[in-house]
Formats: sequence, structure tokens, C-alpha cells
Amino acid sequence: MSIRISKSTILLDTKPSVLSYAAIVGKKEGEGPLARHFDVICDDTTLGEETWEKAESQMQRNAVSKALEKAKLSSADLELLFAGDLLNQCISSSYGLRDLQVPFYGLYGACSTMAESLGLISIFADNQLVTYGAAVTSSHFCTAERQFRQPLEYGGQRAPTAQWTVTGSGAVIVGQSNKPPYVKAVTIGKIVDLGVKDINNMGAAMAPAAADTIGTYLKDTKTNPGDYDLILTGDLGTVGSDLLIDLLKHDQIDISQVHNDCGKLIYDLESQDVHAGGSGCGCAASVLCAYILKRISEGVLKNVLFVATGALMSTTSFQQGESIPGIAHLVHLSDHK
Repeated sequence: MSIRISKSTILLDTKPSVLSYAAIVGKKEGEGPLARHFDVICDDTTLGEETWEKAESQMQRNAVSKALEKAKLSSADLELLFAGDLLNQCISSSYGLRDLQVPFYGLYGACSTMAESLGLISIFADNQLVTYGAAVTSSHFCTAERQFRQPLEYGGQRAPTAQWTVTGSGAVIVGQSNKPPYVKAVTIGKIVDLGVKDINNMGAAMAPAAADTIGTYLKDTKTNPGDYDLILTGDLGTVGSDLLIDLLKHDQIDISQVHNDCGKLIYDLESQDVHAGGSGCGCAASVLCAYILKRISEGVLKNVLFVATGALMSTTSFQQGESIPGIAHLVHLSDHK
């Protein structure tokens, strides 16, 4: 049974395993430094579909199918699926996964959804409520820009602090196994809002939540940053990553030697014009499911804190001048139980 050691942190007794994982990305992501790790690189943003939204749904469907194939399972073996995305009413998930006919929880944690869904399905597996469960999320540059910012045809100037929404999807299958990666603990994030209103600076909006969650987990478990090979945030990009390190230093916590960010890893920040780095649900999901989980399973990484971050605004709240609340959920992944 899971053990709740604080309001936020849950230790998983059986240490369920990530049995398989898959990542599907777009052309731009396939031109970045992680290209050889992705399962599928799409060369067309529509994936042969009529709309970008249908293309994103197809990415989720394909990611789950690929993860099931790698685990030598079928959708009939799945007992529960947690999924989410950035679009209104999470249509990428519900439309993309409806044909699987698997019990389904739709989630909205913005770009934190990969850690949120992975944490939840791991808790279910730890308490023997499922034998096999899945977590999946996605984002698409074109669908996100159309919903949150402006029509792509507008061609507006991008601010230096702006990030590039990743076209990608990541899926994991979780269950009991004697093979890593193992899920050892989960910290549920709190909503943190320091009043940032700039929709072109998501890193600044999300960094305080990441600092709060990381600090909470270290305090709850009585561990230090040096106990981990990697503290990986979701998509703070270059601006948010610097802010996170500074915020934690104010609390006498220095993660600078072990921190990296999915938004900095997925693109070549020198040669690809992405400004402050990557963002979107698919950013953390595709980096985790293509690169990080593989390195843990190979024993290259021993202990990883995966901290996906999300900005909880909507198009309505932004137009009404509201600030941007942030949230960050943490999952402790390890190569040993």
C-alpha cells in the first residue's frame, strides 16, 4: 500500500515499473539533438489528417499503440488510462483514445500532465487497483498557437522569452515488474501564483511552482539535490530554469549541478529558432519517453526527479487580464527498488 508521508508526498511500497514507453514527434523535434531516441518522427504536421487537432489525436493514439506493442500487450490488457493535453476539453485525448474502449480519466494539468498522469497510474498500480495501466499526453505547435496566441498566418514577432510548443506525444505502460525504471514516490504539486501575466513568458510563471514542489519533496524525504543524478523539469526553458535555480538558492537549496530541463534538451538552442526553448505537454512527455526512461533502464541514471510544470491559464483568463497560476508534479524514478 502507498504511504502518505505528508500532505503532498506519497511513497510507493511496491515500486511499480514503467514496463514500456514510446515517443512520437514532429519534423522540427526530429531535427534536434534527441532525434535518434524517438520511436517515430513525423515529416508532416498534419499526419495525413484534415486538421492539426486530428493530427494531435492521432499522435496520442499512435504513442499508446507503440508502447503497448513494445510491452507485448494489447489495448484489451489495459485496465485504466490517464490522458490529457492542452486543448479545450482535452479533445486530443478523448477523440484520439475513444476507440480503445479502455476506462479513461481525462486530466488537465497543462504541461505538467505527463508527471500528473504517470504519478496517478503508478499509485493505482502500487495499490493493486490495476495490473496494467497507461499514461499519455501530447501537444502540437499549430493547435496550441491557434488556441492560445494567434493564427499562424499572422506571423507575429515572438518575444525572446517565448518558447516553442513541441509537436509530440509520449506514452507509458505501468505495472509490476522486476525491471527498471521503478516509480518510488510522487509529490502532488500546489498551485503557486506570483502574479506573472505575460503569456509569452511561461518559464517565469511556472518556475515558482517547480521550486515549491522540489523543495517540498526534498524536505519530506530528508534528501539533498546531491542524492539524485538528475532533477529534470518539464518545460521551463532557459528563462524559467535560471529562475528556478535562483528561487531554490534563496531557500539554501542548490540544484544547479544536477538540474536540466526538457525544454532545453529537445531542441538545439543554437541552431534551431526556438527562443527560450521547448514547451507544451509533449515536451516533457517525449523527452521522458524517448530518452530519460531509457537511460534509467540502462543504469546510466540511478535516481531521477521528474518534475513536469504547467501554466494553468486559459484563453478566457488571459483575455480578462488574470495572472498565470503554475503547478508542478514530481515523480521519483529509479533503476533500483
